[in-house]
Amino acid sequence: MSDQNRPLIVVRKKGGHGGHHGGAWKVAYADFVTAMMALFIVLWLMGSSERIRKAISAYFRDPSGTGQHAGSATTGTGETVSINKENMSRLKDQLEQALKRSPEFEKLKDYVQMSVTGEGLRVELLESEKGNFFQSGSPVPTGIGEELIISLAEQLGKLENDLLIEGHTDARPFGRTDYTNWELSADRANAARRIMQANGLREGQVVQVRGFASQNLRDKNNPEAASNRRISVIVRYKNAGDAADAAAAANEKD
Repeated sequence: MSDQNRPLIVVRKKGGHGGHHGGAWKVAYADFVTAMMALFIVLWLMGSSERIRKAISAYFRDPSGTGQHAGSATTGTGETVSINKENMSRLKDQLEQALKRSPEFEKLKDYVQMSVTGEGLRVELLESEKGNFFQSGSPVPTGIGEELIISLAEQLGKLENDLLIEGHTDARPFGRTDYTNWELSADRANAARRIMQANGLREGQVVQVRGFASQNLRDKNNPEAASNRRISVIVRYKNAGDAADAAAAANEKD
């Protein structure tokens, strides 16, 4: 048989190493690059402030955010922390420690009272015969009063929780008909709000300013007592359910 009449034989070879795996290596490489990027981001964040490091650590301990760590409720917007019913007492201790760093705090520590209530954490700056937070009959704070209000704002500004600010006076008549204890209590609460907003509070954190005059006396047996003159800042619970539970617990104690 001549070479021209011989049939053409085609030999097909099976695919080699690349035939078995195709583009799988590309997927594996992409996963590796993604993992390295995540590692570098975490390392970069760990080099940030102490609060961010604590928040990251709390997340890896409790990714669902249901734990009791104060940092476990942080959000992705800055370094704010959400305080709920379980860690409100811890916030109370932290604020007390922060205020103690004020040079004048030792003299006035008996006039800064904190308590966990049905509304949230109530921080009260109580005046005394020896120490005033506001000038007599005026909404202008004293140096000591302004210093403590600023110290309080620097701590509360780190929270996500809303704040209420109240002004209270004693029952002593103000002596004017055009400007009474109602106006004075509201003006003092607003003065505290302005100072706090200029020194650490986030935008919109204060949701209400109240002036009570002498309607909610602290010392009802002595209506003109200096301790009735006070500014109260309430850190509200983040969840309405927390407030309801705390109110129920307070009623049981009563």
